[in-house]
Amino acid sequence: MSPRRPVFAKAPASRAEATPRRARVGESPRPKIDLNADVGESFGIYKIGEDELLLRSITSGSIACGFHAGDPTVMRHTVRLAAQAGVSIGAHPGFPDLAGFGRRDMSIEPREIADLVLYQLGALSAIARAEGAALRHVKPHGALYNMSVRRADTAEAIARAVASFDDTLVLVGLPGSELLSAATRLGLPVAAEGFADRSYEKDGSLTPRHVAGAVVSDPGHAAERAVRMVRDRKVAARDGSTFSLKVDTICVHGDTPGAADLAAAVRAGLEQAGITVAAL
Repeated sequence: MSPRRPVFAKAPASRAEATPRRARVGESPRPKIDLNADVGESFGIYKIGEDELLLRSITSGSIACGFHAGDPTVMRHTVRLAAQAGVSIGAHPGFPDLAGFGRRDMSIEPREIADLVLYQLGALSAIARAEGAALRHVKPHGALYNMSVRRADTAEAIARAVASFDDTLVLVGLPGSELLSAATRLGLPVAAEGFADRSYEKDGSLTPRHVAGAVVSDPGHAAERAVRMVRDRKVAARDGSTFSLKVDTICVHGDTPGAADLAAAVRAGLEQAGITVAAL
């Protein structure tokens, strides 16, 4: 017997989902972007991030599923908060590495990667369903995300796990990554992601976190970068060069110091630039 697919319910309406003004004749349509953050990354007595404040600014929340961070109680609480805020909910599966916050490479066979992704999707989906909500997207976390950029076998494992669970879920990944290529081959909807709070290398990869300046902590600078990504489809690399980048969603990491202020500044900057901020 085939597993029953999740029942999808519409998320509560919010200002993030308000109908944008229609362009007048002769006007170009307003550009549109999703603003996402990784949330639900607390664990037990350990509190990470500013989820309640973040959820006031973002339109999509990627919720940790208990492997790199989060636990069942945190997951349910975060789903409830996101639903109340009208924020679209997604799964944020990672490696089973609580001690390393899922940011350390692990040598795991593709078959096992598919299984651990499927396990985490099922767990969060059950909690979301109990809260009258539903998953809309999937975004791998940390080392799993980075491996899916360059490794076709890892990307294929993730994409196949998502497709086997629900082929309407949007798979989020780095532009030009193996992950988005694998998802497209399997017919999954995809979203290319840019980062307002991270530095880039000239090849379009993210600057490793151990390198000075890898994390953008100034809200104004983060907002400027986000606006340029959407309006001009450009981003400045760490060495001062500029490259093209077309994105569908922009991320502010929930564990970045001052993440709520960064997200609020990015949201305000985008809207002031005439860009519609709405969920995928």
